[in-house]
Formats: sequence, C-alpha cells, structure tokens
Amino acid sequence: MRPSLITCPPGTTLGQAADLLARHAIHALVISDPAGLAIGVLSDMDLLAGEWLSADPATLAAKRAQTAGDLMTSPPATIDGDAPAAEAADRMRRDRLHRLVVTELDRPVGIIAVSDLVHDLAPDTANRQTVEQAMSRGLIVCRETTPISGAARAMRERRSRSMVVVDAHGRPLGVVTGFDLLPFCDHGDVSQPVSVVMHPPITIQPTAPLREAAEMMLRLRVHRLLVLDPAAPDGMPLGLISTADIVVEMASHASTPRSAG
Repeated sequence: MRPSLITCPPGTTLGQAADLLARHAIHALVISDPAGLAIGVLSDMDLLAGEWLSADPATLAAKRAQTAGDLMTSPPATIDGDAPAAEAADRMRRDRLHRLVVTELDRPVGIIAVSDLVHDLAPDTANRQTVEQAMSRGLIVCRETTPISGAARAMRERRSRSMVVVDAHGRPLGVVTGFDLLPFCDHGDVSQPVSVVMHPPITIQPTAPLREAAEMMLRLRVHRLLVLDPAAPDGMPLGLISTADIVVEMASHASTPRSAG
C-alpha cells in the first residue's frame, strides 16, 4: 500500500478536490471526518458523474456548489492491513474496485490501488501469460474533433477511465483519461476538442509477456497500454491492456492451487 493518505473533509468543493487530485497526481481522495475516520472516497470518475461538464450556466453553478461529501462513495471499501495481497486483488476483481482503503483498528493508514498490486506480478507470472491473452478487446473510441464534454459523457455512461482517440481511418492518435479532464471540473471551455488534452499512446505488442507490460506501466507511471498489431501499426488498435486487466490475472493465479513437487 501507499502509506501517505491525501485526505479532505466532506465540505471540500469539487474544484478544490480536483486541484488536490491534479497536484498530487492521484486518482482518489479519502474523505475523513473530524475524528480522522474514513467516511468515503472521491475518485476522478466521481467528479465526472452526471453531465455537469456540459450543463447550462445555472446548472453548472449549482453543480460546482456541490461538495466532496455530496459525490463521495460511502462507506469506503476497506481492507485490513494484515490481509494478504491476493485477497485485495480478489476483492477488486470481484467488486470491480480500483482501490481499497487500508485500515488498522478501523483507522485509515493507507490506500492500495490496482496499480500497486502490479508490483507483485512479475515474480509470479513472468512469461506465463501474454498481453494478447489478458487485454480488453473492446475499445471506447472517439474522433479527435469530439468535444471534451462529449468524451466525459461517454466515459461516464460506459464507466470507462479512458478513451482512445482515432482518425477517420481508425489510426490511433492519442489517449484521453479521466485524469486529463480534471482541469475542466472547475473551469475551462469543455467545447474544445479532445485533441487539446489527449496524450500520445504508449504501445505494446500483443505477444509481449505480461511482465513486460507491468514493467512498462511501473516505469512510465501509466495505467494502460495500447496494443497494436505489429503487421499494421497504423491500423485500428487490437485492444487495450490496463492495470485492472493484470490484476485479474494476478487473482486467478493466486486462487489456482499449485501442484506439489
């Protein structure tokens, strides 16, 4: 787990919460009460809830008056600090969670996310699975001219943390994540095209072992890699592999009994 918690009170405005997420380069905040107990979690995806990015001025003003306590997920999903890492991976896979608040005697002491569990992947599954076997083949895509508000709405409706930006021929141009949209939660022109916020895709070949994918994610501090066909690198991507996909493999390996001897 990461022992340093970034917390805020429930009265924190959404703009302040977005600023904390962006400043600390994290995907979620722990919402705590005056006694220091965790009462909820606010993620970057929670900030995209509803259609407030594309709302009319009056509705937008009302939405911006909301607080972290209004949008947080409560109670937070927690796990005891003494629990095995495999249990955390299984919980995340089963309940489709991106993170768990780690507690000791009911008090939050850290947070463990999908990306943290990737650290344990290489020793256990090196060369046993390939990117192609674990990747997600269904992609959420948009054109480079799609407005930021449209991308935010599509990500919310499909519960996706990212979108692949392609041109008219399906050639990948970039990737947009919820983190990229955080600056627009409190200000900014959301009618601008996603091309102004997208970042170049980081790619990997489908035959690469999962260990290589995990090492790339850790080294480059990214949560997803675009999988390209080496025979057609300018064609439509084959899929996307994320830290969540790798955790699924971790959980399956952890739950499979190993033969003696």
